[in-house]
Parts: sequence; C-alpha cells; structure tokens
Amino acid sequence: MTVRVLLADDQALLRVAFRVIIDSAPDLEVVAEASTGREAVELARQTRADVVLMDVRMPDMDGLTATRLITADENLAGVRVLIITTFDFDEYAFQALRAGASSFVGKGIEPGELIEAIRIVDRGDALLSPTATKALITRFLDQSDGRGRSTSERLRGLTDREREVLTLVGTGMSNDEIAQHLVISVHTAKTHIKRAMDKLQAHDRAQLVVIAYETGLVRPGTG
Repeated sequence: MTVRVLLADDQALLRVAFRVIIDSAPDLEVVAEASTGREAVELARQTRADVVLMDVRMPDMDGLTATRLITADENLAGVRVLIITTFDFDEYAFQALRAGASSFVGKGIEPGELIEAIRIVDRGDALLSPTATKALITRFLDQSDGRGRSTSERLRGLTDREREVLTLVGTGMSNDEIAQHLVISVHTAKTHIKRAMDKLQAHDRAQLVVIAYETGLVRPGTG
C-alpha cells in the first residue's frame, strides 16, 4: 500500500527536493504541497494524506499550530505529522510532540533516512529512541512548573492493566519487553496499547510517552 505524503514548507526549492526524494520510493507518493500552515491544514482535510511532512516556521500559520489543528480534528484521526526543522532541537522538539506530532527530524537528514522516517511514522511506531525521548521530556519537565501531571482526571478511563502498560511504554519498553514483563502475549500487549491510545486520543507511542510523563506515571530517572 502506498503511503500518501503532504509536504508543508514555505521554501519551494525544498519542497521540490523532498518530492524527488519521496517519490523515488516505490511505496511513497507526494499527493499535495502547502507553503503555509493554513494551507497544510486545508490540504490535510482535502487529501487525507497518511503523513504530513511539516516545517515549523511558515507564514500565515506556523507548523506547530497547524499540527495541533490536524491532530485535534477527529476526521483526520489517521493522519500523522512528521516535523522537519532546521531550528534548535530542545526549543521545538517537545512543543512538536505536545502539539500531536509523531516525531521530528532535521532538514539535514539523509534521503534514505527521510524515507524510512516517513514509513516508521506511518506505521505508528516511535521514530525517536526511548533514550532520546526520555531525555527530551525530562529536560522539559525540569524547566516546567509541573502543572498537568496529576493522574486523577486524564487517566480515569484506563483500566489498571492499561495504566500499567502505559507506564511501561513511558519507560521505553518495546512490545516484546512489555509482554515478557507482564507475562502476556505480544498480541495482548499491543491490544492494551491500542486501547490506551484510543482512550487518550494518542496517535502513536511517542504521544503515550509524553502522557506518561505529563501525568506523573513516569518520573525523570525512571526505567
């Protein structure tokens, strides 16, 4: 099945370069291009692309705001956003994840790595390593006031098992490791993760890791 990609970047030359790279892969196809964040949101709704390759700094509406609008739209539940930026990792990375992006890459990424990143994001897998994700979120929480980390409201709809699985996802465990830790099948572990994602309206594992930290299920240094 072909992965349909929407390009969102205000630099025409970069869009051309990204299109050439993406269309060179037999399982990827660029279906539309946007030069502003607002256009990206409109085209995401029109095309129902599988993955939006989203720049951060764009006129009319920035990429983080556009990402937030796309991921909050129930009609675009299957659309995933991959942020691509030249700007500082710490400044934008966590903001992108909180906005609903599946992950982020730099514009200096190699062509083959970009193609694989799109495939990974489309599958709903974590593009960032657990170590990198945990380090990023820990840094953010160290600089924040800790608001929003209570488990009482946000996690109320989860079963005890789903909450336990969410905690293990937050510590960076893979499906196989979670299954082994809980003495369940990998299929059962995946089912619990999927149910937790649905209840928490998380697009993928990266979102679950953010939620695990924000709600306090996982604390800096855990895992």
